[in-house]
Amino acid sequence: MLTLQTNICHLLGIEYPIIQAGMAGGPATPELAAAVSEAGGLGTLGAAYLAPDALREAITAIKSATSKPFAVNIFVSKEKGDFTRLVEVQRALAPFRSELNIEEPEISSSADWSRQQFDICVKMSVPVISTAFGLLDEAQVQAAKSAGIKIIAMATTVEEAKLAEQSGADAVVAQGSEAGGHRGTFSLDDHPDGAQIGTISLVPQIVDAVRIPVIAAGGIADGRGLIAALALGAEAGQIGTRFLIAEEAGTHTAYQQRIIDSTEEQTVITKSFSGRPARGIRNRFITEFEKTGTKPLPFPSHNTVTRDIRTAAAKQNNSEFMSLWAGQSLRLVNDKMPAAQIMQEIIQNAQSILKG
Repeated sequence: MLTLQTNICHLLGIEYPIIQAGMAGGPATPELAAAVSEAGGLGTLGAAYLAPDALREAITAIKSATSKPFAVNIFVSKEKGDFTRLVEVQRALAPFRSELNIEEPEISSSADWSRQQFDICVKMSVPVISTAFGLLDEAQVQAAKSAGIKIIAMATTVEEAKLAEQSGADAVVAQGSEAGGHRGTFSLDDHPDGAQIGTISLVPQIVDAVRIPVIAAGGIADGRGLIAALALGAEAGQIGTRFLIAEEAGTHTAYQQRIIDSTEEQTVITKSFSGRPARGIRNRFITEFEKTGTKPLPFPSHNTVTRDIRTAAAKQNNSEFMSLWAGQSLRLVNDKMPAAQIMQEIIQNAQSILKG
């Protein structure tokens, strides 16, 4: 019999099997993470782009706002920066800077704080560390486990899920192709556009292949999606896009409005903003950059190169040049409200299905 009290609730110390997605780059704030955790789920701080001092401040803020478990999500990509084609790419980006009235910045490298971020999480006794783009190494896994920290790894294929289990992860996120944001695929050499297996196919296959709890991600935005995930064998659902328009989210207002106004037909997988495949709402930047025929730099170099454009667009309230990461269930995401109310609606909807 399906129940909202799954094994992962006991594992993570949460009341309901709802994980808020990391959503790095601003949307997943300390306030959002704390609010979701306070409402009985697992709130997550999207820390991938946070400098060490900013991460310490954010973790402190969450701990001040809630005594309940929360997660910090970091990138553990093996990809290396490469600026050898910088001149070519900057030439393709020049028209965007001209329209935004900004100068081309001096760029020579990309910041990589992933090791420091992990060490900070261990030192500050973060309850859960979740990873994307790869796995923690053996020494990191041992350090986390010695500190009593649970590890959640994201996978986009059955083989990646098996590797996650072998590495020592306590749970694995099965990220279906419907999910918004970056594809968590480990190797882009094997899947240049990221693995594109749908949630309904991926989840049960991963459930059958591993012994650790599986968290379904991709297309879940309400109680129906959560119950469907549990029926497929998952023990929780990870939700991102629905929380992008929570009152506590750091999502730009123009970005939030595009989410409310868009439909399932308007998201695409693109490398135009970061060099790594990610699902977002198509806008002028994606369309016009793709028309140039210019190949993006590898991640994270391309993400660094386009940052000034995204930042300027945000300051000018211009969503046409912002990265609008979002999943495919956009018609289910249309009301701004506090995160606690979002949680309550999802839980009540799921409970009514179980009773019905």
